[in-house]
Amino acid sequence: MLPLLLPLAAAILLLLTRRRVSLAVRRRLNLGATLLELAAVLWLLALVTGEGILVYQVGNWPAPYGISLVADRLSLWMLLITALLACCALSYAVQGTDSGSRHFHPLFQLQLFGLNGAFLTGDLFNLFVFFEVLLLASYGLLLHGGGRARVRAGLHFVVVNLAGSTLFLFAVGTLYGILGTLNMADLAVRVAETAPEDVGIVRAAGLLLFTVFALKAALLPLYLWLPAAYAHTSAPVAALFAIMTKVGAYAILRVETLIFGDAAGPLAHLIEPMLLPLALATMTVAALGVLSARGLRRQSAYLVVLSIGTLLTAFALGTPAGIAAGLYYLPHSTFAAAALFLLADVIARGRGALADRLDPGPTVPAAPVVGGVFFFLAVLISGLPPLSGFLGKWMLLQAALDRPGMAWVLALVLSASLLTIVALARSGSLLFYRADGAVRGDAAAAAVTGTGSGSGGAETLCLAEDGRAPGTVTGSRVDWPRLLPVLGLAGLCLALVLAAGLVTDFTNATAEAVLAPERYIQAVLGVDGAR
Repeated sequence: MLPLLLPLAAAILLLLTRRRVSLAVRRRLNLGATLLELAAVLWLLALVTGEGILVYQVGNWPAPYGISLVADRLSLWMLLITALLACCALSYAVQGTDSGSRHFHPLFQLQLFGLNGAFLTGDLFNLFVFFEVLLLASYGLLLHGGGRARVRAGLHFVVVNLAGSTLFLFAVGTLYGILGTLNMADLAVRVAETAPEDVGIVRAAGLLLFTVFALKAALLPLYLWLPAAYAHTSAPVAALFAIMTKVGAYAILRVETLIFGDAAGPLAHLIEPMLLPLALATMTVAALGVLSARGLRRQSAYLVVLSIGTLLTAFALGTPAGIAAGLYYLPHSTFAAAALFLLADVIARGRGALADRLDPGPTVPAAPVVGGVFFFLAVLISGLPPLSGFLGKWMLLQAALDRPGMAWVLALVLSASLLTIVALARSGSLLFYRADGAVRGDAAAAAVTGTGSGSGGAETLCLAEDGRAPGTVTGSRVDWPRLLPVLGLAGLCLALVLAAGLVTDFTNATAEAVLAPERYIQAVLGVDGAR
């Protein structure tokens, strides 16, 4: 219960004290709560690794009648990634992005409450509930700071996700009406026993669930809401949102392997035939988006979509090696994309009215340091050796060698990597090598008036969340308080390489556990798997 109780209690405390204590105190409370949540996750991870699956029946109601919280290797892996990401994103936010609203810190903890609940719940209806919690918090976080472009992108984000929530209710209502349960372990038993006359409607409900999860994961063609939303929100919020698409990927993996796994009879592997083509198509379109983006933040957003295509390609292989490759690639892609969002904000703060636009402009303050970090992230994200991006994609390609569609997987993964290299090389050249050393007169005027075009102008106004005038160019010193969280995320990716043996052992064991759902069913329903 700790990964749920801690952020919920912290959110309530921060909400009640928002007018009574200073911003500095709220920052310390939020940081302390986030670090406590990280400690709780590490403790649970040690327990699960040593003792196996842990189940908490809320109110001591037995499954499937009560609410089940289930901590297994997969859910704890997602919780650990979320906690580490939250620590780095919040460390950046307290440098000034959190000012201007009393609600940023409560919403941040409510977002963590929703994310942790989605990973821990063993019930489809409560998965819907936690989806709604994290989405409601994300609406407020997305709009934090205001601005026309941000509000417009936020409106699209809200409308699309409300439509997804409605479809989710239709799906769970249909499953409950036919099968009489929404506990995922019990659903796995009931789906395998579905009467022949009900197979069609259960299949339709399962496909509707997949549509909802594909929307949350930003899978083609349901990704169009993401680039604008992530590009226009504040940097630490975009960094935290790097895990939100992974919630959809997690739900796809969990439902496909547990409820529609090998033992599901005529409903076995319900979405497997369509998942690989959609994942490869998502990867292709996202790579073209990365190449055509005119701002670094939008380019980072397309890299999130590209990562989800790569991740679901690994999951779609349906083998222990493929799923293990995806689970290794998942933290890499999350941390790397989040780091690039934060670095894009550091760069935008030093370029005046040009902000993050990929146009030649003024020299970025402390360009050697900032450019060096950008180069490291570019190598990391592109999948070049010897960093974690290379290891994740190498494991994916190895897993695809004996699978149908091998040629398509190899060709598109390598082509997307090549396009990413070209796009990031072009961005680095425009930002650091073709700089003219000073802010031009028209750019300086636009910085003061906020009338720049593209990702300047209205978008530049969104950057001034720490009291500075829009477009103000900072000094020549390294902005270490903002750069350190970026380095922290990059360091986590480096740790995936240095501890590759330990991490791959964990992901291999997790993949094998995911593909053996009877262990999960027995842990939740009892030793014999009966009610």
